[in-house]
Amino acid sequence: MVSSKSNQQGHSWTLALMVTSTAIGGTFQYGYNLAIMNAPTNFIQGFVNDTCRERWDVQLEDYQVTLVWTIIVSMFSLGGLAGALIAGPMTIHFGRKKCMLLNNVYLMSAALLALTSRAARSFEMIIISRVLVGINAGISMNVQPMYFGESAPKHLRGAVSLSCAVFTAFGVVLGQVVGLREILGSEPYWHYLLASNAIPGFIQLLTLPWFPESPRYLLIDRGDKEACIKALRRLRGCEVQAGELDEMLQEQAQSSGVRPSRPWELLADRAHRWQLLSVIVISSAMQLCGNDSIYLYASYVFKEAGISVEKIQYITIGTGTCEFSACILCVSIVFVCGLCDTIVCVIILCYIIHVVSWMPYLSMTCIFTYILSFGMGPAGVTGVLPTEFFSQTARPAAYMIAGSMMWINLFIVGMLFPFLVSSLGQYCFVPFAGVCLLSAMFVGFFLPETKGKTLSEINSEFNKLNFKGQQEKSLSPAQYQLGEVGLSTSL
Repeated sequence: MVSSKSNQQGHSWTLALMVTSTAIGGTFQYGYNLAIMNAPTNFIQGFVNDTCRERWDVQLEDYQVTLVWTIIVSMFSLGGLAGALIAGPMTIHFGRKKCMLLNNVYLMSAALLALTSRAARSFEMIIISRVLVGINAGISMNVQPMYFGESAPKHLRGAVSLSCAVFTAFGVVLGQVVGLREILGSEPYWHYLLASNAIPGFIQLLTLPWFPESPRYLLIDRGDKEACIKALRRLRGCEVQAGELDEMLQEQAQSSGVRPSRPWELLADRAHRWQLLSVIVISSAMQLCGNDSIYLYASYVFKEAGISVEKIQYITIGTGTCEFSACILCVSIVFVCGLCDTIVCVIILCYIIHVVSWMPYLSMTCIFTYILSFGMGPAGVTGVLPTEFFSQTARPAAYMIAGSMMWINLFIVGMLFPFLVSSLGQYCFVPFAGVCLLSAMFVGFFLPETKGKTLSEINSEFNKLNFKGQQEKSLSPAQYQLGEVGLSTSL
């Protein structure tokens, strides 16, 4: 193996550029499209009201305008659910890289609809646009970590996979900045704001074709050894290590005759029962811990905390900045610590939002700390788990299930939070604290340590739960879903 300094630099640059190109049109879009809907809320609601008056000479009541606005916002989550469900079959048929490129069809269509909706006097076009943007985000949130986990070298696999959360947070920050009144967050430009997500998509379309497909997909799914070796050389910047190639060849041999699992088959597979349960619980906790309610209702939260209206849009940027900073630090932070810190911050937040109304900046600090805790816990780790727990044939189905749970729970949080506010008042974050506590207990008691372990070693730990009460079995490759293949983790 060539190990000169120049080769090592080549490896770093090729892999880093591939990660950036993929993520800028991938998980970045989730954070960006989540954030840009805050600024134009009043403008779009006014547009809906004006359109109905022009069409039918009807003046909508406030609750009707709010209902239409809720539909516009919630369509993003439902589109994301659809995207998560089709991501698995797309990756199997088209591969990881081509799937990311084809995904931009949804994005560009959505941007075109949003851009022309104002001239067409059609708020329905905005609804369809949000569905398409959601599909784009749902696909990328599943495919990107899969692509990264299969392309990165063993010692960087965890760190590269965690970059998905970093780019998501970066998308939130940039979306908040672009949504400022001084940029695109004003009445004349709100349709340009909704269509601005096309720019990262164009960047990906221009850059990603220059990078290789996932080496594991090329070898295991397509059986193209030469293309796999060529991709490895480009990504590593040196000759392929014999050990890495042997590991992939072993997995290829074990997967011979084993077709990719379907979600319902994975749900019925006892050998993956606790792996799947862990992914479902943690994916759900990422949304049900309430972090996205801060983004969706930041203006309300800060207003209740006593921050002046003129300053809220600038302080809101701090929420995204906190998560972005925390995700960068996530590599060295334990998941449970992040959840426990979140519980503490939620409890304090419930108290100080109303009871200590004369301390608005203490409230603001607590909110920032809450988001920091989320970024150092669930945000960075969740997307990596299916790569760590499941083999090549089971991984697409696992991501479909995990992604579906994430989007369903995002929809639930977005729809229920206003009712929690009206019924619980300053205690509206208490249910989120309960979710965090239960999730932390689950992780602490049942989730095995994965750092420095191969996939077969991780599966052996899970088998103590999967086959509890029985003598531990020695599973065949088909039952194990290629569990004997060694994949290291950096968590």
